[in-house]
Amino acid sequence: MKNRNVLYAQSGGVTSVINATAAGVLEAGRKSKRIGKIFAAKNGILGALNEEIIDTSFESDKEISRLKHTPGGVFGSCRYKLQDPSSNQREYKRLLDVFVAHNIGYFFYNGGGDSQDTANKIANFTKNMGFPVQCIGIPKTVDNDIVPIAQSLGAATAAEQGALFFENIANENTTSARQLIIHEVMGRHCGWLTAATARDYRKRLQDREFYPELLISMDRWDVDAVYIPELPIDLEAESERLKRKMDEKDGVNIFLSEGAGIETIVNEMEAKDEEVPRDAFGHVRLDEINPGLWYAKQFSNRLEAQKVLVQKSGYFARSAAANPRDLTLIKRSATLAAECGLSGQNGVVGLDEDNNDELSLINFDRIKGGKPFNTDQSWFQDMLQEIN
Repeated sequence: MKNRNVLYAQSGGVTSVINATAAGVLEAGRKSKRIGKIFAAKNGILGALNEEIIDTSFESDKEISRLKHTPGGVFGSCRYKLQDPSSNQREYKRLLDVFVAHNIGYFFYNGGGDSQDTANKIANFTKNMGFPVQCIGIPKTVDNDIVPIAQSLGAATAAEQGALFFENIANENTTSARQLIIHEVMGRHCGWLTAATARDYRKRLQDREFYPELLISMDRWDVDAVYIPELPIDLEAESERLKRKMDEKDGVNIFLSEGAGIETIVNEMEAKDEEVPRDAFGHVRLDEINPGLWYAKQFSNRLEAQKVLVQKSGYFARSAAANPRDLTLIKRSATLAAECGLSGQNGVVGLDEDNNDELSLINFDRIKGGKPFNTDQSWFQDMLQEIN
């Protein structure tokens, strides 16, 4: 496959690492003398289907390096789901035509669990059609919910940025009495990001100055509850506990995963014959469901809140430039991805939980989305005890 070209594509929403990952793949590819050009699909897999291909060879090495520190998603993305080739091969044949036309031998797909499934199907289809394309998945999701990957790209930065976001939002508690603040964090199936954001926020509190005699005390800024999909929520018991908190310190701060208790919300909507909005993958459109507002309605009267504030950190947290921790992982991942692709392998590059968190090429068959957060981890249990 010498001198075959590379195609890079992105899927899903913007994350803190989407540009940095693209830069990592481009840099790793440019170091190889065995490949030709490196292309990027405009707006993800849809760009590939429509033959909207960007030739990245016109950009200098310096410009590509700067991309690592640039927020956003330079090549665009999409949430389009290819039809299964077993039922309809039309889109896969169209994709193959584009690969052949541009002599693509290597396909790097940056996305979550659904995207890696698509990359696997592309690898199998092109091989069966006699034009094998090596497909390498790069796990990008702030939810950190891909099996068996210990740390997906972008999750660490999102937690850090979510903590920074709430650091300013929490100051609202000085504007009124009995204030309820709900910080809604991304995480459809997995509570890791909510938990990690709360942990990072509480760490930041340790470096802040407080003046209890002026009613600026740490307990008013601290986290009072962390609600995630993996743990049941007893609304009545929590209302009683949080009511005591409200009485004690004149405010309550809740960190809420957007997927926490979503089944209850959906069941309530269906019981009222309300339509539940879903995306192309069948996922409930959480932005339209608005879990934060639902919980605000459940708690506001019970806590006798005089002011209720629901704030979502998702777009703020996921669109920042990658932090040093993510940049290090991106560089290692992109380098290994290029090596594996050039050696004729297919799979997903990631930190394998079943192999002591070693960075390796993981077989597509082992990859799936919706990994739950392990709530037994000591740092999480310690945090729950500390906030009572």
